[in-house]
Amino acid sequence: MAIFPSKTSRLALAGLTLSSTIIPAHAQLYNKIIETEYGPVQGFKYFNASTLEENWGDATTGANVAAFLSIPFAADTAYENRWKAPQPREPWNETLIADTWGPGCPTSYATDYSEDCLSVNVWTGANSSDDKLPVMIYNQGSDEPSNSAVYYGGGVARKGVVAVTFNRRDDVFGYLAHPELNAESEAENGHASSGNYGILDFLELLHWVQRNIANFGGDPDRVTIVGQSFGSAQVYHAVNSGLFKGLFHGAIAESGVRYPYDTLLAGLADSYVTMPKALENGLNYTASHNASSIADLRKLPLESILNGSSDRVTDDDIWWVTALSCMYPLKFKPVLDGYVLPEKYIDSLRNGPANDVPFITGNNKDESGAATSTNYTAAEYKEYTALKYGNLSTEYLALYPGANTSEASRAWNAAARDTSLVSSWLFAKDWAKSASSPFYTYYWDHAPPSQSQGAYHESEVFYTMDTLYANGDDHAWTSYDYHVAEIMNSYWVNFVKTGDPNLGGTYPWDNLTYWAPVGDGANQTVFHVGDGFGETRLAKPRQVELLTEYFARQTPF
Repeated sequence: MAIFPSKTSRLALAGLTLSSTIIPAHAQLYNKIIETEYGPVQGFKYFNASTLEENWGDATTGANVAAFLSIPFAADTAYENRWKAPQPREPWNETLIADTWGPGCPTSYATDYSEDCLSVNVWTGANSSDDKLPVMIYNQGSDEPSNSAVYYGGGVARKGVVAVTFNRRDDVFGYLAHPELNAESEAENGHASSGNYGILDFLELLHWVQRNIANFGGDPDRVTIVGQSFGSAQVYHAVNSGLFKGLFHGAIAESGVRYPYDTLLAGLADSYVTMPKALENGLNYTASHNASSIADLRKLPLESILNGSSDRVTDDDIWWVTALSCMYPLKFKPVLDGYVLPEKYIDSLRNGPANDVPFITGNNKDESGAATSTNYTAAEYKEYTALKYGNLSTEYLALYPGANTSEASRAWNAAARDTSLVSSWLFAKDWAKSASSPFYTYYWDHAPPSQSQGAYHESEVFYTMDTLYANGDDHAWTSYDYHVAEIMNSYWVNFVKTGDPNLGGTYPWDNLTYWAPVGDGANQTVFHVGDGFGETRLAKPRQVELLTEYFARQTPF
């Protein structure tokens, strides 16, 4: 049975120094006016003593954290500003009281949204710009606003990091491509580019951080970008794009980077579309709205633009989705334009990243084709296996046998998990050939309580961001959950501070289990996190060989 500090023992250990960058309890910014480039803002005291003591057993560390919510970092994106790079905001003179969440950007799933949505949230425990704390910028999943409680930054800020989250445009608002938009771009900057406005929102946010974060006690020369799912794709796009040069110094992609030969890229958030396909989708969308031009679309009301904004590619052959273990892909997503996304993933991997920075990526146990609800008959299992693996099917079935429904379902999930691990491992091996910065991979397998989906997609974020304190209504957290959050958040905060998850002094009780970078991949291991911590093998050697051979036969992204 695992031994870990209880809340009571945390209180007893409260005198320990969590990190050399923790700010004394008397330091605070919550009652001060902070200047930003567009106008003054004032935040609020984020934690009360009872929240701190209940969740961390310490009512002092974090008592100084100030939060600033929904600070505009760019202009309204409605009407004439639709499908343009973020535009400068009209300055304000009166102090903006930043204590309330503003609307998110429009999606088909949102309930509180507006096109005037490009805003940033900051959590800081600093006292002045002289503190120069490292900065973590979090990029959320697809169609999620930054006010989702899983992404709150208080748990990070209490450990000596300035946490930043923000809203960005998604779906058709962020990724419509059109010949007229290409022409506008070529006239403005010499590049016939469109369809990547959501990525340009991220770029503008990073510029805002460079110009403003010092006033919140952050260090613009120590910025780490982090993302989950579609947010992790945003992180990887930034790593590969010269437009982001010098704007960040480390990267974490949760449920993120996959080998360019991995067929799952066809449907996951990490994928992109070619410019010709993006233009076709854009022209069809325009025609479906009885518009003949971008000017016409820019005149339409928001609710009309929402119609069809999150459509997915359809395919009459349902096996394509099932056999590749992914959803039908979105029509409107990042575009391979030679400018914002300068080249294919395979070329970036071979040539080396535009931004060679320390990198963490990993996968969860119950995602990317694996699930607790998998229920394939033996016949279905063989059918999907044949469709996916072709003439490798015989060897595959020998390594992942499925003679009945129970066995077939377990085997399908095991193969899906092994595929994710081998995919990120192969990527790391090739990264080491063209990049000099360390690359770390993980495998998350802890299932949060009060649900039946296992270690599902996004489940690790509660722990890496240490947001259990804000999500107790939906989950009956146990002492082990708090223990895991302390460890996971310490790895992430260490990485933000030093570029190494092992260094930074964030975990207060003993040394964290050493997490080695992948290097040349000779050991065929991944770092296990969640229901245990330490190196574990990817799969059996023959299984690794089979999946490697399967990838080698695919056309790379």
